[in-house]
Amino acid sequence: MPIPVARAWEMVTAAHDEARRRAVRVSVAVVDAGGNLVAFGRMDGAEIAGPTLAVDKAYTAVANSTATSELAVLAAPGGELFGLQANGNGRFVIFGGGIPVTDGQTILGGIGVSGASMADDVACAEAGVAAFGG
Repeated sequence: MPIPVARAWEMVTAAHDEARRRAVRVSVAVVDAGGNLVAFGRMDGAEIAGPTLAVDKAYTAVANSTATSELAVLAAPGGELFGLQANGNGRFVIFGGGIPVTDGQTILGGIGVSGASMADDVACAEAGVAAFGG
């Protein structure tokens, strides 16, 4: 079952709420299980790279079935996924802010957040996942 649009917007809102609580500005993207954009929101004043990076973080989380924060080690020299970021037509992002969204077993989509520190991006993405119920 795909992420319904209304639920995707709830996830964007929850991520934005967490960003406001942290006094940061971010872009948030929610994608479906095929990596296609379902919902996107950019806070006023968020950095200009955020729209691309947020979508690509969500896409990467779905495509690799893991949070992007876990990919840096795997993609480093000698890592299991060495060179990952050079693949996927440049869409794979190997730093935090992308998290797959599941129903407990199946990946339904992903959320990507960009615009703040990695820790803030991850926390905002986690707030979005929590709003979905994951």
